[in-house]
This record gives sequence, structure tokens and C-alpha cells, in this order.
Amino acid sequence: MFKRKVYDKLLKWKNETQGSKAILVEGARRIGKSTVVEEFAKNNYKSYILIDFSKTTNSVKEAFNNLLNSLDSLFMVLSLEFDTPLYPRESLIIFDEVQKFPRAREAIKHLVKDGRYDYIETGSLISIKENVKDILIPSEEQSITMFPMDFEEFAWALGEEMLIKYIRECFEKKDPLYDSIHKKAMFLFKQYILVGGMPKAVDEFLLHNKQFTQCEKEKRDILKTYRDDIHKIDRAYQSKVLSIFDQIPSFLSQHEKRVRINSISTDSTAIDYEETFFWLSDSMICNECFLCTDPNLGLSLNEKRNFVKCYMGDTGLLLTHAFDENNEGQTNYHKELLSDKLSINQGMFFENVVAQMLVSNGHKLYFYTRYNEEKHRNDIEIDFLLTTGNKVSQKLIPLEVKSSKSYKAESMKRFIEKFINRIDKAYIIHPKNLSIREDGIICIPVYMTFCL
Repeated sequence: MFKRKVYDKLLKWKNETQGSKAILVEGARRIGKSTVVEEFAKNNYKSYILIDFSKTTNSVKEAFNNLLNSLDSLFMVLSLEFDTPLYPRESLIIFDEVQKFPRAREAIKHLVKDGRYDYIETGSLISIKENVKDILIPSEEQSITMFPMDFEEFAWALGEEMLIKYIRECFEKKDPLYDSIHKKAMFLFKQYILVGGMPKAVDEFLLHNKQFTQCEKEKRDILKTYRDDIHKIDRAYQSKVLSIFDQIPSFLSQHEKRVRINSISTDSTAIDYEETFFWLSDSMICNECFLCTDPNLGLSLNEKRNFVKCYMGDTGLLLTHAFDENNEGQTNYHKELLSDKLSINQGMFFENVVAQMLVSNGHKLYFYTRYNEEKHRNDIEIDFLLTTGNKVSQKLIPLEVKSSKSYKAESMKRFIEKFINRIDKAYIIHPKNLSIREDGIICIPVYMTFCL
């Protein structure tokens, strides 16, 4: 099993709550939720039961429907059904794919109050309204969000723990890496862009000596799973979700990368597509980034939702999605990206992977643009806006992503000039080594994004 950061969060939950709360692990399909939770159960409990509600028996479901007023009988049924003894305060019961059987999630209230065992739920699309509309969401439940493997986890999987430690040290000190190590880190990062962070894809990459063929087959299977999920949702917005999903590479290949809702269809409004973007975001297939019209305290207060950037939740999947009509040419784009000779817009992949790493670190995504009436174009475009997180003296941190080693920073300079009193520090994220410009802008290599 790969080392995952969510494991430490589960340990913290177990030690701090002492059974007073269940925990829900939410995330997209195929990111390794069930694997890490079961590994956690094996290492930290005397026994555990894993109930996969996507394929469990009717007798288990009937037990939840009929025996919540007799928990002794419920636990007896579960123990017999799974041939596993349960020990008070030493056993864990896992509700896997709990969105398939919302009644079990509702039962958490009674089970936690009983206090005999610990409970972990895992779910995909857990918040979609049709899955919870008839149940009471338990207050005895806390949730954590799990993501595809980030660059740090990917590097761990490839045995590069010392490299990651060195990158963090250089970021903290604002020192460049040794040139040879910077080149090694960039090569590793390009592999991460190509493979992505879906654990099975990473596993296939390593099992086949870092060849991409089997890894690509796995990613195509995951994309097919996502399409199958879309075909199962409410018909009222099914076709719109599929349309947006299929157009994501096209949206990101444009210069501005953002989607103007009424440009999708001439008679469309933001309300028409509200469920569409909600579904893609809530399923964590995509990461939404909204326009912030006035960068200030509380970015969400000034967000404009009829302009949105829609990034894929995993950049490896984005690459496969973008080239899914050209399976024969896959080895070409792998070789081209590794050698910085990709014939299509490489910037879309750099920007997507930065968005992916920011979301993994808990950031909500916002961007900023300013239209210049005299020039009839945008003269400021900031890819991402972060804040320092200090509510008393909160400051902005603008980020610009550059995929080329040669670029201009005019947009960033105009933004700093306009909002100088609101800015803590500014970053340009690029393929080159770390440096600090004379104007104070910090330029960091793209692989350092996970340090922000």
C-alpha cells in the first residue's frame, strides 16, 4: 500500500474522538479510499468488518432496516454474516460506498451513541441531493476529504522521500535547489503529470518498470467509470454534465481557460448549468475555480459564478482525456512532455496540476481578471488567489502559472500595483529553479506548489 496523508488524519480522529464521532472519508472514485481505510483497520484494531454497500447481501440491508432498535441483534447479524468477532472499543465497522445505502449513514447516530465500536464511512458523490434527500444527516459524524495522490505522495511511492525533504527545506529558506537536483525534480514532476495520482495507475506505472502502456489503460478505465456514473444521474441534467465533462480539455486549451456559461449554449444561463457544475465538483471529478471580482478579505463574498474554470481533479486523467481519440500516439505525447516539446498547449497541464495541488492543500480556487476598455482586452489575468488565512490581518497571495522558461510578468506587476496594500507576497510558478526578482516576486519551480 502506498503511504497516504489521510492515514495520519484517521489516526488523529481515533485518538481524539475515542468513539464519540464516526468519520466520513469523502472523495472521487478510485482514489484509494477503501484501501487506506482497510489498512488502517488492520493496523489499529483487534478486528474489523468492512461492509461494501455496492455489493452487500440483502440480509445485511434488512438488518439495518429492522434492527436499529435492537443493536445486540444487529451486531450479532453482522458478526455472523462476516464471520468476525466484535470486541467493545477494540473493533471497527467500515461502511464502504455508504452512498449506495443511505439508511446505514442515518444509523450512525444510534451506533455512535451506543458506544461499543468505532465507525468509518467512505463515499463517492456522498453529498449529491438524491442520495441524502430522505435521511437525517447525523451530527455524530465528522468528515475528511481525500484526494488523488499529490506530488509528495507520488514521490514517496517512487522512493524519493529525501528529495521531497530537500525541496521543502529549500522552499522554507527560499534557496534554489542544486541545479542537478532541480533537473531531477522536474523530471519526476513531469512523470507525475503524465501518470497522475490515481493509485492503481501509479501501481501499474511501477509494476511495468515506469512504462506508460498499462498505466494508460488503467486511466481509460477510470474515465469510463466516470462516464458510467454520469449516465446514472438525474436525466434532467445528465446530458449537460456529460457535455461539460467531454469539453474540459477544450476549455483548458483556450488562452483564458475559463468557461462563460452563456457561451456553452446561446440560451443558457448560470442557473441552467448550476446542477452540472455542482455534480462535477461534488463528485470531485473536477475542481472549480471562480472569478473573484474584488480581491479582498473573504474572497467568496465577491465571487462571480457565471465565469468558472473547470479543472480535472487529476492531471494524469486530463492527459488521457485530452488524447483519448489517439490511442496509437500515446507514446509520442509522453516523450514530448518529458522533453518539453509537447505540440499542444502545455500550459493547460501545468495550470491543472497546480490547481490539483492547491485543492489537496485545502485551498478553494479563485482567479482574477481585469478588462481594459481602451485596449479591448484583459490586461490583468491572475491564475489563482490565495490568502494568508489570518482572519485578523488577512492578506492576498496571487499566483501566476507559466509553463515556458521564457515569459513576461506584466500582468502580475499590474495586479501588485493595483492592490499593493492587500498583498502579502506574490508567486510565479514556472519550470525554472527558485529565484526572487528585484520587484520581490518569488519565482518557484512548479514542483514546489505542494509547499504553499
